Amino acid sequence: MREFTITANDSGRRLDRFLRKYLSEASLGDIYKFIRKDVKVDGRRKPESYLLNEGEVLSLYISDEDLVRLSSGRFVLDDARGDDNVRTAGISAAGVKTSRNFDLVFEDDNILIANKAFGLLTHGDRNEKKDHLANRVKDYLIASGAYNPRTEKVFTPAPVNRLDRNTTGIVLFGKTAEAMRDLTRMIREDEIRKFYLTIACGEIKEEMYLTGSLVKDERSNKVKVSASSDSNNSDTNSDNVKGIETIVRPRDVIRTEDGFTVTLCEVELVTGRSHQIRAHLASVGHPLIGDSKYSLKEFADINKYCKQQFGLSTQLLHACRIEFTESEPEDAGCLAYLKGKAFDCNVPTRFAEIYYGLGGNSI
Repeated sequence: MREFTITANDSGRRLDRFLRKYLSEASLGDIYKFIRKDVKVDGRRKPESYLLNEGEVLSLYISDEDLVRLSSGRFVLDDARGDDNVRTAGISAAGVKTSRNFDLVFEDDNILIANKAFGLLTHGDRNEKKDHLANRVKDYLIASGAYNPRTEKVFTPAPVNRLDRNTTGIVLFGKTAEAMRDLTRMIREDEIRKFYLTIACGEIKEEMYLTGSLVKDERSNKVKVSASSDSNNSDTNSDNVKGIETIVRPRDVIRTEDGFTVTLCEVELVTGRSHQIRAHLASVGHPLIGDSKYSLKEFADINKYCKQQFGLSTQLLHACRIEFTESEPEDAGCLAYLKGKAFDCNVPTRFAEIYYGLGGNSI
């Protein structure tokens, strides 16, 4: 039997959903069987829809072997710990190194803002399951004592936005379940404005407000933009068609010594879709420098030049700023104190070197 106390981060979860995360390898049928026969909350049977409360004791009447098997290796046995012999795999008795291997923009009790490095995944994928930003932040929070996986049975601090591998800059993390819910809602309801810096091919003279629709081709991992924001007018019937809005503000038009013209732009994402900035700017004739996936033939020489001069072979895109809008305090939950605040993230050294190498004046 295993007993543990429900924490604030797991309070409010349905019993069946809690167990589905806790026993991730169990089938749905097994979960409901456990609830009927092998689970008690404060000594009593509860229905699958029961909402757990902080401080309640959940008793799980399954063997240690089944616990390890059904938790997909998340828990390992340690006989030296006596009755409470379940611990998180990879966390040694001596603790975790306290070094932080990512740049920190801001942190308080509720949120953490990280500066994602070039080439680092936000989440793991099938090719890289260990070294990604989400794990680096989690390890840091464990080491600092802000997150204890031994007491948190299903909650894990996680990012609420995602950047592509080769896009740098701001990634928001919720450190508590309540903060994650509030951040997710704020993003969904456009209460967090997101700004990026990039260098686009050609001359952009004035601010552009771009709209349209976007659909992703899963096979090529590429998106297509059409001018209409109405999915019914798209050349596809896919349910994956999404309306998009992008604001492009030119900051510096650069004419290089070799006769090329590029523009440093601040881009605001009104909507946030995969590859939106890259595809939307390319659709109006201004692909990002170095972006081979969405390049246009007329800018092949610029990309060749950037590769020869700077070794640039991918997009140059940096999430540089977020702003929390002036929402009503009651709408912001535990993050009401962030309303009206903004956080900036300086461009990486490589971005600055390329910008000034092209002849830029000031970022």
